Amino acid sequence: MHIHILGICGTFMGGLAVIARQLGHQVSGSDQNVYPPMSTQLEQQGIVLMEGYRAENLDSKPDLVIIGNALSRGNPEVEAVLNQGLRYVSGPQWLAEHVLQDKWVLGVAGTHGKTTTTSMLSWILEHQGFNPGFLIGGIPLNFGISARLGESDFFVIEADEYDSAFFDKRSKFVHYRPRTAILNNLEYDHADIFPDLDAIKKQFHHLVRTVPGEGLIISPECDANINEVLAMGCWTPVAKTSINSNAQWNAQLIKADGSRFEVLMDNQVQGCVEWSLTGEHNVYNALSAIVAARHIGILPKDAITALGQFKNVKRRMEVIASINGVTLYDDFAHHPTAIQMTLDGLRKQVGSERIIAIVEPRSNTMRLGVHTKTLAESLANADLAIIYQPEAMGWDLSELKKYAANIEIYLSLDDIIAKLKSEARNKGHFVLMSNGSFGGIYQRLQDELNACGSPL
Repeated sequence: MHIHILGICGTFMGGLAVIARQLGHQVSGSDQNVYPPMSTQLEQQGIVLMEGYRAENLDSKPDLVIIGNALSRGNPEVEAVLNQGLRYVSGPQWLAEHVLQDKWVLGVAGTHGKTTTTSMLSWILEHQGFNPGFLIGGIPLNFGISARLGESDFFVIEADEYDSAFFDKRSKFVHYRPRTAILNNLEYDHADIFPDLDAIKKQFHHLVRTVPGEGLIISPECDANINEVLAMGCWTPVAKTSINSNAQWNAQLIKADGSRFEVLMDNQVQGCVEWSLTGEHNVYNALSAIVAARHIGILPKDAITALGQFKNVKRRMEVIASINGVTLYDDFAHHPTAIQMTLDGLRKQVGSERIIAIVEPRSNTMRLGVHTKTLAESLANADLAIIYQPEAMGWDLSELKKYAANIEIYLSLDDIIAKLKSEARNKGHFVLMSNGSFGGIYQRLQDELNACGSPL
């Protein structure tokens, strides 16, 4: 079968393409922007890529078109699909019908930590010889690829609450029907499609309705929004997690930065996680992965051993360079809470060393100005927070300065790089935070810092 994918270079749709190719299908796809690393990953799989959306991309008359949720009516290729009467489907529906139908699905949902937790859980299964299938919204360094079909009855999937397609406004995760469901946390996000937090809670309740009574739901004890979702109706056992508390599954921090902690089940120590990750958010992610793995028969001590070899995900506090006393990090920041948790973990790790956060507010929610006050407050652990305001921004970011004294606003990347070159004299940790390409600042800044030589 020839499958053509619209929006193929997105992390989810690109993962679908890899899996479809592994199933033996001929796969092609188009996207507005075709560039590495996703384009490289796809081309290595023998997938034909077309840049731009045009009716002529469909001249080969594919048997099926999978349409990504970033596309809408008025797109020339979408219009051609409809006018030509081609078969089309959303990505989540295709995945559910052709991949997940006979699998034990382990789904990871939540506002934060989905990609990291999905990667942790996939790695635990891999480490124990399960050879799972997975689809992850990032590239876990333990695997080097974002998706694969696998050779077992288990499939681990990042279960996103974003809508499925222009013709299916249900959340993606409603299609997946997990037997093991992790609900990491729940906050207001995706302001472009959800009017308020209650609308998101409703979608999470729909997910809960699909988990079988013999399945398992895993959630943090202290998340009030998740608890409200479960109170709407729950027909599945729930395993609760906590940190330094008394939930059934509890992490006792040995190091405040989260890099070392004991795992307890029913107050019995199961082992100690020692790894390079930091932050309480990652401790919660690890606990959830350990509990989910136990649900399919992996002992906690073995899951803990696997996590000791976990290498994280690209763009999750990934150290991309160390230059003359400056450590550069690439972090996939999309929400104020994620920013706050990341900087809190780093602060606990580095103590009084200087931290500079450089933020591109690129997510739809942040671009709409929904989180003005919380964004400013999320940067409290940075000695200096540099915020990039591009021309197309829908609101004046100088409003952030009303809530925090450590914030500076810059209108150009050149000015940001000049400022960081000056700040490099004092060394420290520079955290580049964006869920996009940030105008290519990552390599440009490295080149400039290398050209400076040793700081004065």
